[in-house]
Amino acid sequence: MPSSPSRRRLLTTGAGAALGLGALGASPASATPAAAPTATRTGSGAEETRSLDELYRDALAEGGRLVVYAGGDTPTQQDGTKAAFLKRFPDIDLKLIVDYSKYHDVRIDNQFATGTLVPDVVQLQTLQDFVRWKSQGRLLHYRPAGFAKVHEKFKDPQGAWVAIAAIGFSFMYGPNAVGADAPRTPLDLLDARWKGRIASSFPHDDDAVLYLYSLYVKHYGWDFVARLAAQDVRFARGSNSPGDAVRAGQYAIGVGGSGAHLATGPVKWVLPESAPFMAWGQRAAILKAAANTTAAKLYLNWQLSTATQQNAFNGWSVRTDITPPAGLKPVWEYRNAHIDGFPRFMSDRAEVERLKQTFALYFGEVKGDPTPGSLGLRPGA
Repeated sequence: MPSSPSRRRLLTTGAGAALGLGALGASPASATPAAAPTATRTGSGAEETRSLDELYRDALAEGGRLVVYAGGDTPTQQDGTKAAFLKRFPDIDLKLIVDYSKYHDVRIDNQFATGTLVPDVVQLQTLQDFVRWKSQGRLLHYRPAGFAKVHEKFKDPQGAWVAIAAIGFSFMYGPNAVGADAPRTPLDLLDARWKGRIASSFPHDDDAVLYLYSLYVKHYGWDFVARLAAQDVRFARGSNSPGDAVRAGQYAIGVGGSGAHLATGPVKWVLPESAPFMAWGQRAAILKAAANTTAAKLYLNWQLSTATQQNAFNGWSVRTDITPPAGLKPVWEYRNAHIDGFPRFMSDRAEVERLKQTFALYFGEVKGDPTPGSLGLRPGA
């Protein structure tokens, strides 16, 4: 989910402002399963009351398999999550498959259309899909234990989906590369000394990066984008790429990726005091037609558990009863994080497409193979 992961938890960063911004202004198997409350078996009603151990036992009795489609940038990005889950539940046969969310969602739609559904759980950045799938009756309404403690902006009231991680995107830098005069705001990136020393993920390839750049445009105008384009920025696919480039010492600054503000190391992720950044709750849901419903419930309960949430790589939890480390506030208390804005942005697909094409005019077309690889129609089957 590296010290500056892209978009997933690691258990496992003026003039013409109106153009393209009209909408701006993812126990042993032999034990006898315990009886579960009717509400949890039907996927509605009160929160789950079974413990993780009880759910584990029931999941093994169901068959012990679980397939998760997770949004991300590299095939190994969820290896930490998988290892942590299997350390706790070693007999579950877990397939956790990472791809860009924009490929996973249409892959799932195609599986719906062809009757070949593979995943049990989906956790994606494409927030608008959860609203659409809920309206289509595709999602199991279910409230894991701790659901009431999840911040209200990070859950569906009926339990169709729940956020399992709070993720922020901003810019970052290498402390050794920038020296004492580190950049503090996006405007600082326009300084002539950073020309040829900035790496960014393509904003027109990743909607979270696109939203971050759109906030920069709203705040500074399109002149900011024109001046940044003149900085000879290295653009690449995958929101992991800016942090990787900074970590490797190839570039001094990265734009458009996640990270941990309080972390020490070769990459310093910037949490601006007042300049814009963006954050959102990574939504997860159980598909109603899932083959392994109990294992899927186990996974969501584990993700929302206090122990897992306290280990969030960036210190931010989706739960209101978990206090961030000293030096951080809950992510929803940062007005410049725009946690309400990203879901609205993702729902206006026409505006998203206009912005993508506009940024292509400034930065050129997206180039490069998809960083998770090409997974085809039914990975994990």
